[in-house]
Amino acid sequence: MMTTSSVPLTSEKPVLHEKNDPKLIGFLGQVHVMMAERGLAHSLSALIELRASQMNQCAYCVDMHISDARKAGVSQEKLDKVIVWRHVDVFSAPERAALAWTEVLTIFDSKTNYAKLRSELREHFSDKEITVITTDIGMINLWNRVQISKH
Repeated sequence: MMTTSSVPLTSEKPVLHEKNDPKLIGFLGQVHVMMAERGLAHSLSALIELRASQMNQCAYCVDMHISDARKAGVSQEKLDKVIVWRHVDVFSAPERAALAWTEVLTIFDSKTNYAKLRSELREHFSDKEITVITTDIGMINLWNRVQISKH
């Protein structure tokens, strides 16, 4: 039996999931195509993905989602302030509801009132749209964890 101290350094190299099972990782990527087909605005998706990536401290993903957000037409002011979105007035009511949902589904807190947040989402989105937003949040959290596993 090998002890941790006798494990060769090569065992510490990142696991390259996309090379080990490109079909599986490719299927995960198709979820984003399906979300776009269902009408999830690229700008909203970019904000959701950026905020979750900030919370998950995935630098690679933050960089990628800042770039995606710019391409989707998100203003520099919003990019600069998404980390403090609750304290500024540059985000629309639908964006604020989606960012609140992003935060509670990224870091769980037993005190969260999900019913109140769902009610706020329903002021701006249909249940089908909320399903797509929730899927986006779940997917970015999965991608953050896949990427962070390579650190």
